[in-house]
Amino acid sequence: MHEEAIRKADVLIEALGYIRKFHNRFTVIKLGGSVMEDPETLRALLVDVVFMQTVGLRPVVVHGGGKAISSAMQRAGLEPRFVLGRRYTDATTLEIVADVLIDGVNADIVRHINKYGGRAAALHPRTTSCLFGSPLTLPGEGGSRIDLGRVGEVDHVDTMTIENLCLAGIVPVLPSLALSRDDDGMLNVNADTAAAAVARHLRAEKLVFLTDTPGILRDRSDPGSLIEGLTPEGCRALIDEGVIDRGMIPKVEACLASLEAGVRKVHIIDGRLPHALLLEIFTDRGIGTEIAATGPARRDRRAG
Repeated sequence: MHEEAIRKADVLIEALGYIRKFHNRFTVIKLGGSVMEDPETLRALLVDVVFMQTVGLRPVVVHGGGKAISSAMQRAGLEPRFVLGRRYTDATTLEIVADVLIDGVNADIVRHINKYGGRAAALHPRTTSCLFGSPLTLPGEGGSRIDLGRVGEVDHVDTMTIENLCLAGIVPVLPSLALSRDDDGMLNVNADTAAAAVARHLRAEKLVFLTDTPGILRDRSDPGSLIEGLTPEGCRALIDEGVIDRGMIPKVEACLASLEAGVRKVHIIDGRLPHALLLEIFTDRGIGTEIAATGPARRDRRAG
């Protein structure tokens, strides 16, 4: 019994250094993937968020909801259409996207944070929008541009509202929706790039992507090939080698843009692992891939 109690005390002492170090610092957490689909996994992660807020960190949650949106579209008799990896969003699709993200996913996250003893506030275009952007087009053949409908990218973040909520001990929860600076209508935004934009504008200490993989793998079929620490130069080399490919490329590019804008460290971790956030932020070794400008060896990564 005493050995177990001592072990728990050691864990708390290990965490204490990080609690002090990150006190009053912003950590932007991007929720996505199957993390959103499993109630128990989501519960554990939101308990982590409440813990972070309780001990003086300033977590900010940004989320998508791609699977839930596709399911809702199919129930409505609509076939999801993707163009170069982006969901084409016409007016009908946008209405479904907004209903799923705001009335479904966002409301559920806020409700559960409050249930687990924290305080959370929804920030979206139907309450207080903090994300503002412009329509996004993609390069096509012959110099043409490909229209994606009501798809956008974030170019401004209302950081004052987010900061004030955090100062009051409230966790801001933002869906990947922005208001268009052109017509005040809503825009569907990629959740990874939305989270990166929030982190950049807040100059956050950390940006954490919760994914369906252990992190960046040298061999996608081998979880043991996890790369624990990377520099921006290392990331670009892995993209050139094809190790980082497909859907991981825009995620890593968002990471690099965040680092260039002043975010100190970016983490890509497996959100399916219970209490993944606490393990990554408050333990010496962490569990996923950390990307930092200086790229220290993983076992020494907390020193800088």
